Amino acid sequence: MVSAVLDSGYRDRKRRAAMLWMASGLAVAAVLLSLAVGPTGLSFNALPRALAAAFGATDDPEALRERLVLVDIRLARTLLGGFVGAALAVAGATMQAMFRNPLADPGLIGVSSGAAFAAVATIALGQGVLGFWTQWFGIFALPLAAFLGGLVTTLCLVALASRNGQLTVGVLLLAGVAIAALAGSGSGVIAYISDDRQLRDLTLWQMGSLSGASWQKVTAVVPFAALLVILTSRLARPLNGLLLGESEAFHLGIDVERAKRLAIAATAIAVGASVAVAGVIGFVGLVVPHLVRLIAGPDNRIVLPLSAILGASLVLVADVVSRMAVRPAELPIGIVMAIIGAPIFLHLLLRRGGGVS
Repeated sequence: MVSAVLDSGYRDRKRRAAMLWMASGLAVAAVLLSLAVGPTGLSFNALPRALAAAFGATDDPEALRERLVLVDIRLARTLLGGFVGAALAVAGATMQAMFRNPLADPGLIGVSSGAAFAAVATIALGQGVLGFWTQWFGIFALPLAAFLGGLVTTLCLVALASRNGQLTVGVLLLAGVAIAALAGSGSGVIAYISDDRQLRDLTLWQMGSLSGASWQKVTAVVPFAALLVILTSRLARPLNGLLLGESEAFHLGIDVERAKRLAIAATAIAVGASVAVAGVIGFVGLVVPHLVRLIAGPDNRIVLPLSAILGASLVLVADVVSRMAVRPAELPIGIVMAIIGAPIFLHLLLRRGGGVS
């Protein structure tokens, strides 16, 4: 019997490793596609010359142009898109496990709505009431406002859902819905009083885009990415326990309250940082973890890393489509993700017979 258990554990580890390798291969292909495809016509073959120009090994004008496109623009955009996709997918997987609901997504607890409201206020009021903010932080005013909006929303949620030191999941969900509605109405009021230029900026930002990618933004998200990796590495076992229920998880020796707070913190970091650098992008946190669980099962030791890899790949592919679909213009990536994600999600629902459990 012990031998059978060991063999089963070995097969499970081998299966998880195989799935991670396959997903990593897809991610590498998505990265190469993101670097090779663009409206300028420069292909991946020019990358060696671009890197040589980046390190000062050549001053050829053509190589300098290739460096500008491939290294300064596309590579930064690829890294930022990979972070956004991975962060949103991990946040979605975390929410689905904590709420034990495959329809949960990062926007469920209102963090993305709070971040969006702060960003909308900065865009519309940055030359007026909030002029001091844009003067102090310059180009970082918008992403910093979005992140702080998500952080403040998270703190409000934790305060509202805490009862005698315990975090009530049901209250957390309802409070998140209420705060999301309140933030949405606030964004609507600001949009109503905005002029035509501000309204266009608001609309485009809320559709999501990686067009503003830069190495400054990549550098800014590195600490959040590192913190997210640390948090999610400690969440797999507690989330597996929470899938059985809070009382069962407690009897398994899991600190349930700590696990829920870690899950909320990971979601806030992922969503806040993603909205800050790319705007609102839907369906990644809903579709990717849902699809991963259908393929790999409910074990969060594989669901979390696999969701991160496939989420990054999906956003990179969607970004390539957004760049090429209406070139030389660019579609907002939120529209592309809705076109890709909605049919996939409907297919998954129909395949499950309309159930959501």
